[in-house]
Amino acid sequence: MTVPIFELPDELRLSLITKQFPCREPQIRALATLLNPSSAPCRNLVVYGTEATGKSAITTALLASLDGDSFKHAIVNSIECITARHLYETVVGKVAAAVEWEAVVPRCESVSQLTVELSKMLRYTERPDGFRFVLVFDGIDHQREAPHTLLPALARLSEIIPSLTTLFILTSPPPNNLLTTFTPNLHFPTYTKPEFITILSLSPPPPITPSTTPTETLDLYTRFLSALYDSLSRPASRTLPSLTQASRTLWPKFIQPILARTHTVKEFSKLIVLARVHFQDESLLDPTLSLSPPTTTTTTPNPTIKTTDLATLLPTTARFLLLSAYLASHNPTKSDLTLFSTFHHGRKRRRGGFTGGRARKNGSQHRKIARKLLGAHAFVLERMLAIFMAVRTEWDPASGGRIKNGIVEGEQGLDNDIYMSIATLASLRLLVKVGGGGDVTDLGGKWRVAVGWEVVRGLGRSVGVEVEEWLVE
Repeated sequence: MTVPIFELPDELRLSLITKQFPCREPQIRALATLLNPSSAPCRNLVVYGTEATGKSAITTALLASLDGDSFKHAIVNSIECITARHLYETVVGKVAAAVEWEAVVPRCESVSQLTVELSKMLRYTERPDGFRFVLVFDGIDHQREAPHTLLPALARLSEIIPSLTTLFILTSPPPNNLLTTFTPNLHFPTYTKPEFITILSLSPPPPITPSTTPTETLDLYTRFLSALYDSLSRPASRTLPSLTQASRTLWPKFIQPILARTHTVKEFSKLIVLARVHFQDESLLDPTLSLSPPTTTTTTPNPTIKTTDLATLLPTTARFLLLSAYLASHNPTKSDLTLFSTFHHGRKRRRGGFTGGRARKNGSQHRKIARKLLGAHAFVLERMLAIFMAVRTEWDPASGGRIKNGIVEGEQGLDNDIYMSIATLASLRLLVKVGGGGDVTDLGGKWRVAVGWEVVRGLGRSVGVEVEEWLVE
């Protein structure tokens, strides 16, 4: 009876691994064919893909299922190796443990010594017919203190040792990184939206209420996962662990109205509206976030969260500068004398701006859009600093300035603290320089404020300033 040259991998083994790792059947079959000694074993194999795509887990499970008398393997996690010498000695130690090498394993300081030691264990030792050994380098592209010839040297091991298959698990391999021809490359792509939903739907949550059937719960959970992917996974993260963590955290909050008996399972649209604030919270993607029990608190969004954080982080000088930049960006230049001059004695309006004369009775009655709702305009840095110098004594009387006969006494002028605050605002992208580079202290440079009205209003109230009173209608 002749032995066939080529045999397909065992379907029973593949079916078990496919059930364990759904949506990865093409990659599992290709990997099994290229590693199985009776199929089409290769000398070198590159498995690549982004983070959390199942490269290492599938490779480990498949090699464990193929392990036997004529098939051995060793997996080396390159991230755990501090230097290249540490990597060589780790490889020799794990190969010796896999083949049950009884001799003393010597020190290994170079690729040449690594080749000699592996040849003693795998080539010059009697092994069964068709013996195959797979050596896996997981994360070899993140190896620390690695010479530029490390990958090509490791790829040459299979040329010296015929029974060796070297498998490299990488994130994004450069072209021709092994400097060898005919090296198979197996790609593990990122999971798509249907694959995400399929994988997470394999372990659905228990029924929400005693009157809810498992089918209704699964249908609601599937629609919930679709909305979660569209709101969080697409713009913020595309990894399966982060989406799993977010679904486990958000699901109790999503079904809270059902538990409170204010809504039913079939009212998916209303449940989405109630949980909208949670779907906009990207902190759910943090793997260290602990699961919190569902509460009965309202889900009304708090618009002052970001403003409070900004007001807490910025010092007083930076806050005043940011407010002055907003006024310079939204008020016309011709109104500066009316708004900020200390010699003007016009009466103050109820909402925004000043006026020095009477209101026109027969003027135009057309309604205009508020300037705070329009886009920010560019302004010169010198104008912003002039506004800052004019208003900071009124906004902060404790700043050291005192107005007497229209003259600010005790004023220290522009110091380094002001320019440091401008540089801080620019680094935080709260102030954006128009036209690219240039010196931050250039008084003729043009800038534009990059914060909105809600942030500025809350920031002004944190220092006791109603910004709306300083805007021209």
